[in-house]
Amino acid sequence: MSDELSLPIILPIGAIFFEILFLLIAIPLEAYILNRWLKFDKRTSIFYAIALNVFSSVIGWIVFFTVEPILSIAIKKELINYVFFNKLQDPSIGTIIVLLSFTIFIATFLVKFLLMKILIIFMGEGGKKTETEIISSQQRASYMNMAKLQNTNLITATLIANSLSYSAITFIILIRSLSIK
Repeated sequence: MSDELSLPIILPIGAIFFEILFLLIAIPLEAYILNRWLKFDKRTSIFYAIALNVFSSVIGWIVFFTVEPILSIAIKKELINYVFFNKLQDPSIGTIIVLLSFTIFIATFLVKFLLMKILIIFMGEGGKKTETEIISSQQRASYMNMAKLQNTNLITATLIANSLSYSAITFIILIRSLSIK
């Protein structure tokens, strides 16, 4: 009897394939930027790009599945129409999409930056600790300036990599939406 009442499992195959496509596009682009800007070798750049994109993607899906139950029915309907049919029925939803896209971009940038900092600290790329020694105030100031420069370089590289991958993904979504019409 419970088999008769169960709902069929519907997988958004298109959304899954596009997520994989987005990762396959974002990872090489971001690895290239990390290689050029942060002077990592290619293997390290690819490792960081994979880690950043997979972790931020997982975090994004967790946030989505946490927020989705509290959305209004109208927004859920539009979301289902877009995921399954690639159509938006309500033209006024465009403003919300633009604001949401900007918010997602900033949130993804912050997540990737924080993940990058954590990975660099735990993977030991930030510099190895040597034996404890007395450091003069001039050396300490020099180390602080170098740390600020590295942090600025990390922010810049992460922002450029995130912007480039988001631009490529936006271009693909645009091509997808134009080809379906």
